[in-house]
Amino acid sequence: MHDPTRRGFFGGSAAAAAALLLPRRLTAARSAFWNRQVSPEARLRELGIELATPVAPVATYVPAVRVGSILYVAGHTPRLPDGSPSHLGKVGQNLSVDEGRAAARQVGLNILATVRSTLGSLDDVVRLVRTLGMVNAAPHFSSHPQVINGFSDLMVDVFGQDAGKGTRAAVGMSSLPGGMAVEVETFWEVRG
Repeated sequence: MHDPTRRGFFGGSAAAAAALLLPRRLTAARSAFWNRQVSPEARLRELGIELATPVAPVATYVPAVRVGSILYVAGHTPRLPDGSPSHLGKVGQNLSVDEGRAAARQVGLNILATVRSTLGSLDDVVRLVRTLGMVNAAPHFSSHPQVINGFSDLMVDVFGQDAGKGTRAAVGMSSLPGGMAVEVETFWEVRG
């Protein structure tokens, strides 16, 4: 015999359960699609970014050292492709946060050039592990993270959400080499 109460209860709960599960599955699939590892080299082309030849070190150090699956990249500053310094000054004194962010983005381009030169391709990067962002800041300045976002946002644009974000420190310094606004040092996990 047909029991409308029972059918309504089980039919309704089954439909409700299916409705709850379906969006989660779609959300998970959508998340997996957007967070998948992208080809950094392809992303550079999509973004219209051409990396310059890395500038030679100006002191006694090497730009990068690989130890096993970790690539340690020395501190880079916002030098232009010809090696000349750019973004000179203190953020919060004679440079704005936006100018500091632009300096951090330029540092990011320089680091990407060094990583590519060392590995042969940015596609050999597994993920960014750690970033130390240093800002040449006025004593009262406190927006260091917003400045270093110029670097971090570029890494996410090139490597994606998962591989482009790592641990990070953004700190203020009383001075940096050549009076430049930003210096960034990074650690990367790379393919064997």
